[in-house]
Amino acid sequence: MNGRSLTRSTRSWRFKGPVDVEVKEKVDELQKMTLKRKAQLHEIEQSLPAKSGRYLQIILGDVNVSILNRNDKVRYKDDYEKFKLILNVIGLIMAFFNLIFNYRALELAFIFLLVWYYCTLTIRESILKVNGSRIKGWWRAHHFISTVAAGVLLVWPQGEHWQIFRMQFMYFNVYISIVQYLQFGYQKGLLYRLKALGERHNMDITIEGFHSWMWRGLSFLLPFLFIGYWFQAYNAWTLYKLAFSPPDAPWHVSVMSGLFLLLFIGNMATTLWVVPEKIRARSKERYRLLSMGKSMKLRREVKNSASDMDLSSSANGSTPKTATGSLTEQQPPADKKDI
Repeated sequence: MNGRSLTRSTRSWRFKGPVDVEVKEKVDELQKMTLKRKAQLHEIEQSLPAKSGRYLQIILGDVNVSILNRNDKVRYKDDYEKFKLILNVIGLIMAFFNLIFNYRALELAFIFLLVWYYCTLTIRESILKVNGSRIKGWWRAHHFISTVAAGVLLVWPQGEHWQIFRMQFMYFNVYISIVQYLQFGYQKGLLYRLKALGERHNMDITIEGFHSWMWRGLSFLLPFLFIGYWFQAYNAWTLYKLAFSPPDAPWHVSVMSGLFLLLFIGNMATTLWVVPEKIRARSKERYRLLSMGKSMKLRREVKNSASDMDLSSSANGSTPKTATGSLTEQQPPADKKDI
């Protein structure tokens, strides 16, 4: 009885593995089906008209900005990308000329370009969000803050404080424009490849910062982004000192110092949040692959043990047959002797 109970417990322990593997496979299949249904529902939702947000209602009024045709949506997104690239190049050229020539009209033209650029970006991004683009909250807020900063610069009167900060601000714009141009170009190619593989949405757009999907091909740009963020912190520190010396600083100095500090904190925190998130995602992927490898190994062991049990049972069943066969073969001569 003890031997039978031991073999039963051993068999139940051995066959417990494949049951868990089958359940796990069913759960994975259900999760895949759930994701597929969610994607289908998302596609159906994108084909329906959506309500404009509060910002668009204030700017454009009660106008329906939903684009129902998928090709028109993609075309509008591509126009948005071209707009950013073209205006970025124009801003780079104007900032470079402001480094060479110190003309107030050229400065005002450049700052007015910044105001118009960021205002247009906020409107276009709001329209893209209504039509299904997954724009992160901070990068939209970043453009709103940049619009306010450009407006403050536009009304900053020319004086001693502005002349002290002017060259540093133009160098900052030249550096940021170069980094953004490189980033937009690389992001566009990377997004095209990821969309072709089905890993990104058709309405995903390029951003000034760093996101988790850029880890595969754009991680080399991270040091340049961090330099730009620290440049923002340096601008905030310079303006903070200018608020006290020279004396009689206009209110624009302290406001711009606070805005640059806010941009630095938001950009740095958002970018640093991506790094541990990506590390956690990689560790989860490794754990998933490791568990799949263990389950496959367990399945092979169960199959091998089952085949070994079949062979042992067939071997045990053949020996009695040979023994009885030999007895039956020897029995007739014994009968003849008795006769």
